[in-house]
Amino acid sequence: MSVRDLIPWGRNNGDQLPTLFRNGERDPFLSLHREVNRLFDDVFRGFDTKLPAFGRIASAGAGWPSVEISDNDKEIKVSAEVPGLAEKDVEVLLSEGVLTLKGEKRSETEDKERQFSERFYGQFERRIPVGLEVEADKVSARFKNGVLTVTLPKTAKAQAQIKRIEVKS
Repeated sequence: MSVRDLIPWGRNNGDQLPTLFRNGERDPFLSLHREVNRLFDDVFRGFDTKLPAFGRIASAGAGWPSVEISDNDKEIKVSAEVPGLAEKDVEVLLSEGVLTLKGEKRSETEDKERQFSERFYGQFERRIPVGLEVEADKVSARFKNGVLTVTLPKTAKAQAQIKRIEVKS
């Protein structure tokens, strides 16, 4: 395969001028940008299982579920969006300073004629390092309206170690 085979324009029989535009676009740079992004997506798809450094950046359910993390003096709070799931579909684990959210989202229908779907189905697992200064026996999880909220209280030692540093101009 040559590099010319990767270029989305100019693959005609030679009778016509090559077309630089896609779907009526009039900006060749925008079209090129989109095609290069598509090529990179295709190249890096599936690297999550081969290269741990890439994480899950390019796979279909990359970074799912989306999380929001807040950290204050007394606790760490992790909220994960898991729409379409119930409490029984999600498992929350804490081991060696790592919070693990895992579960499975199943398709509601057996639509064999479906040609395209952007919805994510299947097993998921997110690992979030929270540190060892968490009171494991007081961790709580709450599930409401498709949002899982895990509250991890910090130990007294961790709370005492917080030092405020003055920022000067």
